[in-house]
Amino acid sequence: MAIPDRLSRTLEVLPDKPGVYLWKNAAGEILYVGKAKSLRVRVPSYVGPDAGDTPERAALVSQITDLETIIVPTEAQALLLENNLIKEHRPRFNIRLTDDKSYPRIAVTLAEAFPRVLVTRRVSIPGARYFGPYTDVATLRQTLKIIRRIFTVRSCHWDLPREAPDRPCLDYHIERCRAPCVALQSAADYQRMIDDVVLFLEGKTVDVRIGLRERMQQASRQLDFERAAQVRDALKWLDQLEQPQAVELVGGGDADAVGIARDGDDVCGVVLRVRDGKLIARDHWFLENAEHETEGTILSAFLVRCYLPLEVRARKVLLPFPPAPEDLASLGELAPEVDWHVPQRGSKAQLAELADQNARHLLDSLKIESFDIDERAADPVFALGRDLGLAVVPRVFVCIDISTNQGRDTVGSLVWFEAGRPKKAEYRRFKIRGAPQDDFAAVHEVVTRYLTRRIAEDRPLPDLVVIDGGKGQLGAALDAARAAGREQLPIVSLAKREEEIFLPGRAEPLTLSRRSPSLKLLQRARDEAHRFAVSYSRHRRARRTITSELLAIPGVGPGRRRALLERFGSLAGVKTATPAEIASLPGFSTKLAERILDRLHARV
Repeated sequence: MAIPDRLSRTLEVLPDKPGVYLWKNAAGEILYVGKAKSLRVRVPSYVGPDAGDTPERAALVSQITDLETIIVPTEAQALLLENNLIKEHRPRFNIRLTDDKSYPRIAVTLAEAFPRVLVTRRVSIPGARYFGPYTDVATLRQTLKIIRRIFTVRSCHWDLPREAPDRPCLDYHIERCRAPCVALQSAADYQRMIDDVVLFLEGKTVDVRIGLRERMQQASRQLDFERAAQVRDALKWLDQLEQPQAVELVGGGDADAVGIARDGDDVCGVVLRVRDGKLIARDHWFLENAEHETEGTILSAFLVRCYLPLEVRARKVLLPFPPAPEDLASLGELAPEVDWHVPQRGSKAQLAELADQNARHLLDSLKIESFDIDERAADPVFALGRDLGLAVVPRVFVCIDISTNQGRDTVGSLVWFEAGRPKKAEYRRFKIRGAPQDDFAAVHEVVTRYLTRRIAEDRPLPDLVVIDGGKGQLGAALDAARAAGREQLPIVSLAKREEEIFLPGRAEPLTLSRRSPSLKLLQRARDEAHRFAVSYSRHRRARRTITSELLAIPGVGPGRRRALLERFGSLAGVKTATPAEIASLPGFSTKLAERILDRLHARV
């Protein structure tokens, strides 16, 4: 199949992430929506050798001119999003269900006097609260099983209290229900239990966990190990219930999630549209000339120029961070009906993060298509740039560490990270020439030598330099960069004890959450630089030990020492050699070989 060059370039650099793909024709109409565990693996198969193996596939491929992809956290959520998009756009090459059924959900019939917990595929029960959807029916069944073990929710279909049986059913006798149908449980007590069920399904399971652990321990003390195992399994399943969906919001409703990604002059803004609790579409825009603007100003400009002019907007808008403070009042005047919200946790925060991820994905696609970059950066790299307030995404950054051994064998190391991954071909190590016990001077020397060498060789500099240390080390590195004529090079330092990040011109350190992907990326680079520095320091110490032992032997000078190490590799290798092997080296005799071995063995 002959495909446009632009589309060919897009296929080459697809992310290795789960998501959905939308094939489009020349008019921009969506022809087909599909899901993939890995977009990079699945999507190119449509234009491969077997692209036309069926008439339907051949007809699809012949009309393809463009591709759109939307990334999501998991394969299960890709399945849900695919379902939503097919229902929304009804592509001609997709299979469509005529009865419009969806994935199953759990419904709590709160409008009833004695609510029930049901499984349904339609959101049509008046006053009900819905949880899900569940792409895995086994997980759904296990959830219901746990609810019925923990709570005594009725399973009958009586319209209580208008209708009621004459006597309790079997569930009452096996302690699965407390028989509210015959007034053995009050309506108030039953409602309190339903409130606990709702909290359980919302993932607020702290009190439930405490109760389950007490029941498990009690069963264990009574030697009822089968019951204890059942409760233990219920605790394990709670972990799965606490993972919210990003493509379908619990509780439904409409929302627009805004994501922003910037890299130097370029910005990509994304709006994910959620209607009736389902993600149904993604819109995006590109902006430029943003290198010298703050993140808040860029977000405000995007909202005013791109989002507010839209004819259809949701009342709730989820933002990745607050807009510029001076623009908040203006946004309120321009759109008084909109609730601007920066979610901190839960499914809405996950949806806002998904919008951010898609913005990064599209910005990377733009730069790859224009040959500005060769590969995509990991999400923590974008997060690091935002947390540090950098205008340019630190796709390439280096980390410098100093290592010493009681004031001797002081060395410096530099590790290179590209797109969030170490690139060992660019690692560098430095033998410190200045004061061996001056950590600040050592940092200054490493930065000076590295920058001077890169500038002299006309090689690109990193987007960010990270120093292992505190304010003093940061000041030394800034002085070195200023002396090299690169005072604009972003430099920060990371202190070990409190994991504080020191930035130039800022009195107080930046403290990130211990779970922050930015901090974890910096820690990984710092630990790698430390490992590389320590290994080099130990190597120098071992060489120094070998040198001192060999040079202490009469008749062995620097030239003969070098010959011994080149031939046998180490002091241990020399010790295990025979006199004949040593004597065979140029400049050595059998008498000198025996003297060397006698002295070395006498030191053991």
